[in-house]
Amino acid sequence: MADSAHMSVSAFHKAFKEITEDSPLQYLKKIRLARARDLIIQKNMKAYLAADAVEYESTSQFSREFKRHFGQNPADVMREIRSA
Repeated sequence: MADSAHMSVSAFHKAFKEITEDSPLQYLKKIRLARARDLIIQKNMKAYLAADAVEYESTSQFSREFKRHFGQNPADVMREIRSA
């Protein structure tokens, strides 16, 4: 991405973080997690399928990061949807 913006990696990283308050990798992780949560909620998709859809290689890593970001694990979200 830095090359596309005609910037050094460090300059791009700094500019990106000033705008988004996240590093590029943190930002992408948040986008992927939000997309997976949307799939779980809107399409009633199982967590492992949502993780695969947003290209997580490890479902356990996905679950850990999901819980860290949203404060609950994917299974809890799925239970809430079913009980609503």
